[in-house]
Amino acid sequence: MVGAGPAGAELARLLALSGVDVLLVDRLADLRQAAFSSAALPLEAVERYGLPPAVVAARWSGWQLVGPGAQWRQWSAAQPLGAVLDFGALRQWLVDQAQGWGARLQLGVTALRWHPEGDGACTWVRDGRGGRRAIRSRWLVDASGESRALLGEPSPPGDALVAGLGVEWLLQVSPDAYAAWADRLSFFLGSHWVQQGYGWVFPMAPGQLKLGVCRLLDGQRTQPPLGQELQALLQRSGLEGAVVLDRHGGRIRSTLRRREAHRQGPLIGLGDAVSTANLLGGEGIRHALASARVLAPLLLEALGAAGCRQAAPAATLDRYPALLRRELGWRWSLSGRLARRTWLGLGDGRADRRLERLLTGLETRKAEDLSALLFDYRFERYGLKALPYLLGWR
Repeated sequence: MVGAGPAGAELARLLALSGVDVLLVDRLADLRQAAFSSAALPLEAVERYGLPPAVVAARWSGWQLVGPGAQWRQWSAAQPLGAVLDFGALRQWLVDQAQGWGARLQLGVTALRWHPEGDGACTWVRDGRGGRRAIRSRWLVDASGESRALLGEPSPPGDALVAGLGVEWLLQVSPDAYAAWADRLSFFLGSHWVQQGYGWVFPMAPGQLKLGVCRLLDGQRTQPPLGQELQALLQRSGLEGAVVLDRHGGRIRSTLRRREAHRQGPLIGLGDAVSTANLLGGEGIRHALASARVLAPLLLEALGAAGCRQAAPAATLDRYPALLRRELGWRWSLSGRLARRTWLGLGDGRADRRLERLLTGLETRKAEDLSALLFDYRFERYGLKALPYLLGWR
């Protein structure tokens, strides 16, 4: 298994739990490094995946949307609606769980290439000292994220990858500054804040905030440097005096229709490698974990593990793409089209006014309704108010 992120580590845990011999490799030497992920998710997902308090940095019970322009809107619930995770701690916890059930872990290992060999796969890797070696396995899982280290770029070109780029800083702030942003997810929307994207401030541990900006990449126009827009957001949000504890960034890439190949013989794609990162909110953790939950029973069946009398034909894995599409839901492609339309379109005053009309229509809604919209993609709840915007009529 290549990649010890949420998808790879969760699949390793599920397979090892059933007695499968699993080798999990990752190019990082320390899984708490490069912890780029805004890592906000609904409380239901925390409970569904059994995530412990140790990986939860903060809980939130409301939303704050700033913009377009200087408009501030807030929604609050009486009870917590979700959590912001410590992504590095989450990744380490999942790997510890997998190792506890017998999975083997090798860090500082980069997968270079692979080829079919007999009824399995041969994968060439490079370790931290530059040495190269071959690893042979019955199945090979590419959980390397958007880089698709082994799967490569998807085809056909008609469903090309849509890419986004993000930069995030972890800030140390005063108790008063922290209190101003605690208990809510704050987003900055409109071209006045971030061109063709959005910004955010999320609470972390007491006295710590995450501030970041993300945009979809547009080859048709020149985009300001993200670092420049993050600096502007830092100043305009009143956080310019904060101490920067960590700087990190990352890329998100997904197709809108998710019709790319999920398997090449013994090689199977997982998580972001098969476009489970949602473009609307840049969210990937929940969907990466879900992809592991979908794939695990199919792999166990193909291996003849977990009480199966004999290994099932490899063709049993042909069901994987359809089952994963069902898990993600029919609203998935709609959310991707909305993301491309919304973020790529946020480049001028006209787009800002269109977004302003949509947000005005949401002012009477509850905080729970915004969670249903942004996490469950339940656009139909907004009926005639949102339909013209979603379809591009205004």
